[in-house]
Amino acid sequence: MAAQHETLKRKMESRHLLMISLGGVIGTGLFLSSGYTIHEAGPIGTILAYAIGAVVVYLVMLCLGELSVAMPETGSFHVYADRFIGPGTGFTVAILYWLTWTVALGSEFTAAGLMMRKWFPDSPTWVWSLLFMVVIVVSNALSVRFFAETEFWFSSIKVVAIIASSSWVAWRLSGSFT
Repeated sequence: MAAQHETLKRKMESRHLLMISLGGVIGTGLFLSSGYTIHEAGPIGTILAYAIGAVVVYLVMLCLGELSVAMPETGSFHVYADRFIGPGTGFTVAILYWLTWTVALGSEFTAAGLMMRKWFPDSPTWVWSLLFMVVIVVSNALSVRFFAETEFWFSSIKVVAIIASSSWVAWRLSGSFT
């Protein structure tokens, strides 16, 4: 029997990948907890904390990029822990990564529900959370192209919101000093 030879199809464009990567690093926590962080740590402390976090993430991503270029593997980064440290460590890294995203998704959906209550105060948070869960599951289940377009537009909303709020703050600050 001849082996079927299938090739991967590229359904995402570079604009999808760019916006998904930008939107992926902008979580609802940025919108919900930045005020609290500024209140507790002050503006300089917040900028310093975000800068340190950004440097750590950047260095980790550089390391993972080097590993994936030098030793391409099928699977996630837990494969490297399995290969260089041991199978127990690889398994633990995989489970902890899954657990982290499970908790993160739950908090993201809850945060989205809380944000929607600002516009619809009489609606329960769980309804909005459930609605967003269904939208994400459906967008992932339909097709790669649909997922890419959905994520592109959701990420665009987050990027535009940050640019608009930053512009508004800059405009307000420039008027208060004159």
